[in-house]
Amino acid sequence: MNITYFNWSSGKDSALALYKILQDSTYQIDLLITNVNQEYERVSMHGLHQNLLDKQAESIGLPLQKNYFPAEVTMETYNATMQEKMEALIEKGYTHAVFGDIFLEDLKKYREMKLAEVGIQGIFPLWKKDTKKVLKEFLSLGFKAITVCVNAGLLGEEFVGRIIDEQFINDLPEEVDVCGENGEFHTFVFDGPLFDFPIDFRMGEKILKSYSLKDDDTDKEHQSTKKTYDTSFWYCDLILN
Repeated sequence: MNITYFNWSSGKDSALALYKILQDSTYQIDLLITNVNQEYERVSMHGLHQNLLDKQAESIGLPLQKNYFPAEVTMETYNATMQEKMEALIEKGYTHAVFGDIFLEDLKKYREMKLAEVGIQGIFPLWKKDTKKVLKEFLSLGFKAITVCVNAGLLGEEFVGRIIDEQFINDLPEEVDVCGENGEFHTFVFDGPLFDFPIDFRMGEKILKSYSLKDDDTDKEHQSTKKTYDTSFWYCDLILN
C-alpha cells in the first residue's frame, strides 16, 4: 500500500477525487494538505477562512497540514517552499500525492515536474473525465457545495454564494465550464458521503476584489503560461456557526 497525501482545496473537485481515491486500496490516504494565505488566514484563491477548512478536516476525519504563504509570494519562493514541504513528507514515508485536476494540461505537467524533482508520484482520479458528468456524479452522491469565489469577468455577483445544483448548472453561461476548471469559480463543500457531520455556517458579505498579476505572479492552483492581465473576483464570506 502506498502512503499518500491528498492536496485538499476545500472544493467540490477535491471532494469527489478524495471520495474516489479512498475506494482504491492501493493508496493509504492519511493526510490532507492545503495552501493558506498567512496574512488573511484563508485558503488560497478560494478566500475561505481556515476555521471552516479545519472543520472540514475534522468532519472527514483526516489530519490537515496547512502550508502558509504570504499574500505576495514569487514563484521562486513558492516552488522552494513546496519542495521543502514535499521533502519533509518523503522523510515520513509518503510516496504519492493526489490532486483533483480534470483537464488543465499545463497545470498537470507543472505538478508532475515538481513532484518528479523530489521523487513523488502524482495521482489524478478525475483526469480527462467529462466535467458535466463529474458534477452530476458529485451531486448524485449527495455532496453539497456553495460557491465562495467567482471570476467577475465571466460571472456576476448573483453566482457567488449559490448552492451548486441543477439550476446552477443550467444558469451558467455557455463559455463557463460546469466545474469551473478554468478558474471561473471556486466552491466550499459542506456535506456529503465523506463527512461525519455537515459544516454549520452562515453567509456573510459579498465583496468584489481586483488583482493585477504579472509575470511570475500566479494563481498557484490554476497556473498556466506567464502573462499580464487584470482580473476581478466576487467573494462570499462564509462564517462558521
